[in-house]
Amino acid sequence: MFSPDQENHPSKAPVKYGELIVLGYNGSLPNGDRGRRKSRFALFKRPKANGVKPSTVHIACTPQAAKAISNKDQHSISYTLSRAQTVVVEYTHDSNTDMFQVFFFFPQIGRSTESPIDFVVTDTVPGSQSNSDTQSVQSTISRFACRIICERNPPFTARIYAAGFDSSKNIFLGEKAAKWKTSDGQMDGLTTNGVLVMHPRNGFTEDSKPGIWREISVCGNVFSLRETRSAQQRGKMVEIETNQLQDGSLIDLCGATLLWRTAEGLSHTPTVKHLEALRQEINAARPQCPVGFNTLAFPSMKRKDVVDEKQPWVYLNCGHVHGYHNWGNKEERDGKDRECPMCRSVGPYVPLWLGCEAGFYVDAGPPTHAFSPCGHVCSEKTTAYWSQIPLPHGTHTFHAACPFCAHQLAGEQGYIRLIFQGPLD
Repeated sequence: MFSPDQENHPSKAPVKYGELIVLGYNGSLPNGDRGRRKSRFALFKRPKANGVKPSTVHIACTPQAAKAISNKDQHSISYTLSRAQTVVVEYTHDSNTDMFQVFFFFPQIGRSTESPIDFVVTDTVPGSQSNSDTQSVQSTISRFACRIICERNPPFTARIYAAGFDSSKNIFLGEKAAKWKTSDGQMDGLTTNGVLVMHPRNGFTEDSKPGIWREISVCGNVFSLRETRSAQQRGKMVEIETNQLQDGSLIDLCGATLLWRTAEGLSHTPTVKHLEALRQEINAARPQCPVGFNTLAFPSMKRKDVVDEKQPWVYLNCGHVHGYHNWGNKEERDGKDRECPMCRSVGPYVPLWLGCEAGFYVDAGPPTHAFSPCGHVCSEKTTAYWSQIPLPHGTHTFHAACPFCAHQLAGEQGYIRLIFQGPLD
């Protein structure tokens, strides 16, 4: 996303609008970030504005409408009302905005190499560790999912719109798509899978509370949710809310959920170096396994997916931290539940992993709590925040999930406080 001029003159700090971070990945994609497929995307001010804004409206199959659709230099949105009637809205260049497009890529259907694409996201499968694990569970079609328009001048406001322009610079809403004429005579519509947005209350801080999920239209209007994800009947318009993204806004594309962090918000977020310092601080305290009396240590962030022999493990029902051992592993149990030797509570016994994606943290507190049942460790307030966020799942259900792996949370709270045993000497 850097221009050649910015790369040759690093002293000229580019203006960053913000970053999109894909939920379910702990700092990078399973097989590494490549090109336009990453776990996080930075949006920088472009060397030249490429934003567009609506202009002329053409009704039915007039020559002007046909010309707008076929002209690759002319952005347009086509609303098919019936076989005999189509409304085409032409878009003109907007020198005050930059446009970024997110493409949802389903590996078996569609391509992700078209030039209008800025970022490519795929279905997020909870806990997937490799591309072989990544089988689609929600979405079955590749599509230009949404576009984000950023103001080129302060305060660099970012707004989200459903759908994106294809390689012919067109957006097509077919007969089955929900569409309508607004009170001021303009056209608007919803995409088949829908683009949902949730703005947190009190920003993205340790005092944040979940907001209400809304649907964003092609023209950026805000609506209550449809009965099901692809229902033709739209929800009620929410006029007091806007499509302006805030620090911590969540964007759901039906298969992947993105977190929007503003440049200002990221400046107050713990860095990877800070998280590494916290890891070293925990390890320096030399926590011990109460059974084997061996010293435990969190592995380096580069080995965040490989179980180490010194890896801390936790009993999820009580929070007691141990090293890996076979104590309490009775044959009559299914192998998942174990008895804690400290308090005799029976429950899952899992390895602990540090949450390495700093953008998910709401504060810079020490990693004292872990999500259940996945075992990702972060600060208390970060676990408390994400445990109360209902994330869209499938076509009409919601559940809280770990932001680092997308596993649905379990237990009374969805997270536990970790109880470490210090060294005996």
